[in-house]
Amino acid sequence: MTEPARPHAPQDDLTWISTFLQAQAAEQGAATNTQLAYGRDLRDLAAHLAARDLGFASASRDDIEAYLIGLSDAGMSTATRARRLSAAKQLYRFAFDEGWRADNPVIQIRGPGRDKRLPKTLTTDEVDRLLEAARDTGRSRDDRLRNTCLMELLYATGMRVSELVSLPVAAARGDPRMLLVRGKGDKERMVPLSPSARDALAAWLTRRDAAEDTDRIARGTPPSRFLFPSRGKSGHLTRQRFFLLIKELAVTAGLSPDTVTPHTLRHAFATHLLANGADLRAIQTLLGHADVSTTEIYTHVLDTRLSALVLEHHPLAHDDPDSVGD
Repeated sequence: MTEPARPHAPQDDLTWISTFLQAQAAEQGAATNTQLAYGRDLRDLAAHLAARDLGFASASRDDIEAYLIGLSDAGMSTATRARRLSAAKQLYRFAFDEGWRADNPVIQIRGPGRDKRLPKTLTTDEVDRLLEAARDTGRSRDDRLRNTCLMELLYATGMRVSELVSLPVAAARGDPRMLLVRGKGDKERMVPLSPSARDALAAWLTRRDAAEDTDRIARGTPPSRFLFPSRGKSGHLTRQRFFLLIKELAVTAGLSPDTVTPHTLRHAFATHLLANGADLRAIQTLLGHADVSTTEIYTHVLDTRLSALVLEHHPLAHDDPDSVGD
């Protein structure tokens, strides 16, 4: 039987969630996006429990498993169910460590097997078409220079979109050969820049600084600390705006917008490096993966492409009897 909440435990589920998220941010350096994802998942679980007159303090293993079964019955993807179970496990591990509960009701619940889908990527020709589209897309020359810089940096470095849009302008000063990127868990890494990315960066930086000077003189606006500034709340170009931009570029480039996302460019960066002989450990470092097993997925992408290449071009792969023995 599940024990009631200890006297010093939060009295409501929302306080459980907020206290847990604050601890994640303080102790593990959890990124804002990670906290938001945990918060959404845990609020969904809390709502499910509340509808049954339960809460985090009183829920049993059976209650949590019933929730997960309900997600499956509702057609939720394997990835979504696995993520929500992971959020619950993190919360209850924290609650157990804090003494909020004497047991951990999710410790023995096994998650659904992950779908082993290969990441979508792009050919070098498709990337070239996207880069060309960036040079021609935008209402003004400033927009076109910014769009070109965004795309060149993304493909040259394999950065996550959140890392790209929040880059500090200080990192771009002095015609750098490498950029210092702050990634997940506040971990820093160095990523090299290609000559074309450096040229695009220098061109955008010149126009950006000129625009900043104009705003400062005309409006008294303080200088932005971001490479891609915006007047929005975040102070920089948002992930959502860049997501829409890359869809526009895909259409201009003659590509299906459904197949092109910021993460697709990250996959293309890794796959193309591997295809040209880069070491897997080096790619792991450049991508900021904590575990090389995450990076190994790109070897499967490359194997699949090589197999398709052989089936398409090797004479023995075709059912043409005249080709045998030529």
